[in-house]
Amino acid sequence: MNRNYSDISYAESPFGTLSEFMSKTFGWMFAGLLVTFLVGIGAVTTGLIYPLITSGLFILTSIAELVLVFVLSARVQTLQPSTATGIFFAYAVLNGLNLSSIFLVYDFGSLILAFLVGAVYFGVMAVYGNVTNRDLTGWGLVGGLFSLFGFGFGIMDLVLCAVGLLIFMGLTAYDTQMLKYYYSYFGGDAAMLHKSSIIGALNLYLDFINIFLYILRMLGRRSND
Repeated sequence: MNRNYSDISYAESPFGTLSEFMSKTFGWMFAGLLVTFLVGIGAVTTGLIYPLITSGLFILTSIAELVLVFVLSARVQTLQPSTATGIFFAYAVLNGLNLSSIFLVYDFGSLILAFLVGAVYFGVMAVYGNVTNRDLTGWGLVGGLFSLFGFGFGIMDLVLCAVGLLIFMGLTAYDTQMLKYYYSYFGGDAAMLHKSSIIGALNLYLDFINIFLYILRMLGRRSND
């Protein structure tokens, strides 16, 4: 089913126009990515990554990430906007610690290539999600189911990486489209718009991270090769 978003009459919003709402959401996402990148680089350059690896703290930080996502998703109605923002950036910090090992595993050229290719794929699908009138809910459902499964090995790992890349490209379009739903539904509620903007930023942040990691896993050259 196609949905014509041009027919939606958006409420007067204290959070700004739809384009301003979407710009702020993508701004949160990029800020989260920057925090993750800086934390990852900092963990490597300061040597913090080594005690994290040897002590097994990565397990605790991974659990903490899941807890933060659960709290943000389950209690979004009752959280203060500033608390939701803090949870998002706390997640970005923890994810930076968890992803810091890729700076040791892959060479710098592979990281840059994966980032640039990922940015292009992400950008194209975000634009598509913004301009299309097609209902992309099915993409969201498929992507959610796929994210529950892990990787295989060898050729199967490569196939799953390719499928995962396509899935998260679709999710990028879906999550971008969902921003219009959020704005339409919470148009007159500044607090909920702020929190839905954070939720949207987190979803897009995760889409980009997964696209980046899938590309890196498919094309990346390991530093010890």
